[in-house]
Amino acid sequence: MRFLWRHLRLGRRWAICLAGALALAACGMADSQQNYPRSEGTGHDPNPTGERETIFGPGGLSLFGGSDADKRGGGGGTGSGIGINSFLWRASLDTLSFMPLNSADPFGGVIITDWYSTPENPRERFKMTIYILDRRLRADGIKVAVFKQTLGQARQWLSADVAGETAIQLENAILVRARQLRLDTLE
Repeated sequence: MRFLWRHLRLGRRWAICLAGALALAACGMADSQQNYPRSEGTGHDPNPTGERETIFGPGGLSLFGGSDADKRGGGGGTGSGIGINSFLWRASLDTLSFMPLNSADPFGGVIITDWYSTPENPRERFKMTIYILDRRLRADGIKVAVFKQTLGQARQWLSADVAGETAIQLENAILVRARQLRLDTLE
């Protein structure tokens, strides 16, 4: 009986996969000769300025080049074209350069370090997550989360409390470095 149920469950999974594949294949069978409306007459220009319209708004999505506001430091910094401030991003990487990185997502504005122990105190280790929350260089545009573990008696890592000011001190250090980077680009 178990054998029969196992095969029925496997058969049901295959049937679901096959139905999904058929549904996807049916999407490609649409009419390739679609008739789109054409502009009538030459007197009506829907885009008189000649600017290209995009779904991302007036400035569009710029990954490799920036607007004039970006180049002046008003937007994302140095023309990042992403939703975070590039000065905060670079300052965060500079400030945490002594720690190994686990992941860094410049589009989402998240930096996650790996665990790090100082040579002076190998029985405790730290891990940090930095969130860059804004395109502007502001104090509330960055959030740091600090995690600490200590080595227990049975040689396992145990979570420990972090001093309350540690995250704020790191945020301030990153902000000071970001301001320095911004001033360097203005000179």
